[in-house]
Amino acid sequence: MGELNPIGKLLIAIGLLFLVIGGILLLGDRIPFIGRLPGDIYIKRKGFIFYFPLVTCILISLVLTLLMWLIGRR
Repeated sequence: MGELNPIGKLLIAIGLLFLVIGGILLLGDRIPFIGRLPGDIYIKRKGFIFYFPLVTCILISLVLTLLMWLIGRR
């Protein structure tokens, strides 16, 4: 039974991560600057729209990296 302990902890961590991501997606419209930062690529032409939130992705990556670093310090 002891060899299943790390798997259980991993599944709980993944579940919490999904919970946080789901909350961010639900509240994403209420955060005004997410997805509309300077540096996000938005091209609109006749019959074509291309949108790539480059700076938003970098910002989210930095926040998640900091969060994982703080959690991993224990």
